[in-house]
Amino acid sequence: MPRSARDSPEVEEMILRGVRCPLNWARAKVRLEEMGVGARLILIVDDPRAVRDIPRAAEAHGHAVLGITELSGEWRIEIER
Repeated sequence: MPRSARDSPEVEEMILRGVRCPLNWARAKVRLEEMGVGARLILIVDDPRAVRDIPRAAEAHGHAVLGITELSGEWRIEIER
């Protein structure tokens, strides 16, 4: 049975270029807390530390890291609440 738009998870994107650790995680964490269970947050970051620190922090708070993709000097981190 096909999924309807209602069944699709909420997906949001946060552009965090120029925002350094740990402030980028703090902003993402606040947004994740506002989202529903199963929602996805895509972070666009350019701080290399974020690639290591954000996934660790997200998993420590019970979120799932669905993927990390490098995009010419920045990264896309997808997290599911």
